[in-house]
Amino acid sequence: MPILPLRKLGERPDESLVARFLDDIETQLSNGDAYEACRVILCRLLYPGFADAWETAVNDEHVPLATRVALSALDPRNVTLEPEYYAECDEEKFARVKPYLWLWYSFDRSPLGGQNVDLGVRLRQLLAPRIFKRCGTNFKAFQHVEFSFGYNMEVGDNVVVHRHVLLDDRGGIVLGNRVSISDYANIYSHTHSIVDQRDVTDAVTRLDDDVRITYHATVLAGVHVGENGMVGASAVATKDVRLYHVHVGIPAKSVRVKPNAPPDVMRLTTVRDKS
Repeated sequence: MPILPLRKLGERPDESLVARFLDDIETQLSNGDAYEACRVILCRLLYPGFADAWETAVNDEHVPLATRVALSALDPRNVTLEPEYYAECDEEKFARVKPYLWLWYSFDRSPLGGQNVDLGVRLRQLLAPRIFKRCGTNFKAFQHVEFSFGYNMEVGDNVVVHRHVLLDDRGGIVLGNRVSISDYANIYSHTHSIVDQRDVTDAVTRLDDDVRITYHATVLAGVHVGENGMVGASAVATKDVRLYHVHVGIPAKSVRVKPNAPPDVMRLTTVRDKS
């Protein structure tokens, strides 16, 4: 099959404007209250007519009630995200990352966000190190990627996360270098008892270097996907995925070994055998 690398596009006509926009966001997030900075950025982006009179508009009885509520919700202190209800949520850690998560999610749902690939990737690259426990170089996330806490994410270099991916890091997610997660995939790190859904078990989920999780696939809590392992489209990985093996189906099972696998891989039974 032909090798089809991504095309390199020319510089955008508004590149200097975009660079100034991102530099301004970086400055605002670095020089003060992150909650206030998030509110200001979102107000300028979504309700520019109220950017210089936000507090006045929120309290103005002549402004439509729905508009006042929407303006109020630009401040992350006035919204509730689902992970805040989780019993194991570390309030101090989540309070630190919440404004950045809210800016990430809100930008993706704005007219400027959506399918705006270049700007979106660059903005998320700016936010990710402020959210994750560790973030390597050249991290790339497309639109509508969501997290649980965010602060339990450990991400290596050159990781790519495509559209509409859920990274549930309640128990922790560790992504090695060059991991690729395709559209609509789900990576979990918590599970519920089949008897009582309040009985929750958190377990670190690990994807080693060069792992590929393909379209609509799911990796369950505590699973370890070995180096160069692959979970096929719509598969559900309930157990460890062997390095260089391709696992497909529900539950996912090995169906082949990648042709670039080292000779000893055929003798391995689990990813932990490598050690």
